[in-house]
Amino acid sequence: MYIEQLYTNCISEAAYYIESNGECAIIDPLRDVEVYMQMAKERNATIKYIFETHFHADFVSGHLDLSKQTGAPIVYGPDTVTNLPVHIAKDGERFQIGHLTLEVLHTPGHTLESSCFLLKDENGKDHCIFTGDTLFVGDVGRPDLAQGGDITMSELAGMMYDSLQKKMMPLADDVIVYPAHGPGSSCGKSLGKETFSTIGEQKQTNYALQPQTKEAFIKAVTDGLAAPPKYFPVNVKINKEGYEALDEVLQKGLKALSVETFKKEMQKDKTFVLDTRNASVFTQGFVPGSISIGLEGRFAEWAGALLSFDENILLVCEEGKEQESIVRLARVGFDKVAGYLEGGYDAWKNAGEKIDMIIDVEADELAMDIPHDENLIVVDVRKETEYADGHVKDAVNLPLSEMTDPALMANIEDSDNLYVHCAGGYRSVIASSLLKRQGFHNLRNVLGGWGKIKEQKIEIEKEKSVLN
Repeated sequence: MYIEQLYTNCISEAAYYIESNGECAIIDPLRDVEVYMQMAKERNATIKYIFETHFHADFVSGHLDLSKQTGAPIVYGPDTVTNLPVHIAKDGERFQIGHLTLEVLHTPGHTLESSCFLLKDENGKDHCIFTGDTLFVGDVGRPDLAQGGDITMSELAGMMYDSLQKKMMPLADDVIVYPAHGPGSSCGKSLGKETFSTIGEQKQTNYALQPQTKEAFIKAVTDGLAAPPKYFPVNVKINKEGYEALDEVLQKGLKALSVETFKKEMQKDKTFVLDTRNASVFTQGFVPGSISIGLEGRFAEWAGALLSFDENILLVCEEGKEQESIVRLARVGFDKVAGYLEGGYDAWKNAGEKIDMIIDVEADELAMDIPHDENLIVVDVRKETEYADGHVKDAVNLPLSEMTDPALMANIEDSDNLYVHCAGGYRSVIASSLLKRQGFHNLRNVLGGWGKIKEQKIEIEKEKSVLN
């Protein structure tokens, strides 16, 4: 028996490779499926099944491409509704992988079709369970992602309670828990820092598995649940209805465009420039109007939250990072990359084209400027919960995820001096690029963000004040 968790930090996603006696199965694969086929090849194994715990909302799964390239069937749990060629398993149905057995446990709650897969070893003993978004380390899947129908969040939460009580609680304490996500994922409220656990540990520490009534559970799971990212419904639809093969997406996107051609492409309707270079490099100079989302951060998530799926994307990348940029965009459903700037930003600059910059300032400079500039506005782009926990007095909270809404900028004047910050500096550069794109050029990016600001002698408060 061989099991490997394939974890992708930037989207907090875990896929799994299971193998026994020359046969293997893949659970919840990402769209770039080459890694799974390569593993199977290196281990002289044949991919026999592809299992999906549910229709994912936070990434585009690789189930279709992997099935086409290997011939392995795609297996979903009960209540799956799709026109795709998949096998819809019954609750309790079992699949043989070499000497191992994988049993389907239907666990509706996160979604109606959500299912877990219980792996039994060569002796028939329960070894581990792949819980998808039903059970995380320290949390459970959010119950507000129902697509269509009349089912409510509370009704899904009630189903989740029943699923946990009937399918998880009876399992032995030593059964290993392998979830689909880890810390930072938006598929739950507050996932723990580990990416696997045991049933026993979760019975002791997970709030959702403590003795409680169904009513108390529903309240605990739904209270304080932030709105899901805007791209979640798009990814669910893609996973249900299908998508273009990644090889074709790459073929279209990996077009090196000269500066002149790039400029012509920029003038087309429904086209924007995305710069994937490091945030600290972007501020020093960029193509005017570019949106910065650096590959060094949670790139795909912020792309999904902020960019339009209906527009063509022109890329400016660090040389050699073009394919990575396209693949990581494709993971959350962006297939309309129209090409990249050949030679990157340096080619643009060396051609004598107009450039733009963002002024970086240290936190101590902000501290010195606050008392002397009556037009100074501190723009805090962290989440509301982060902001409420401590912020510069009178700072305006514009959460980055909401900054594509022009109405939020209505109270900012051209004469205002904007000092933009986040927690550490990644999100504030994205925010600054969006502000620049919307016509606000009198701004500065505070290096080190809140981490450095709170070290200064600046008045801090903890009351929430959101610009509207």
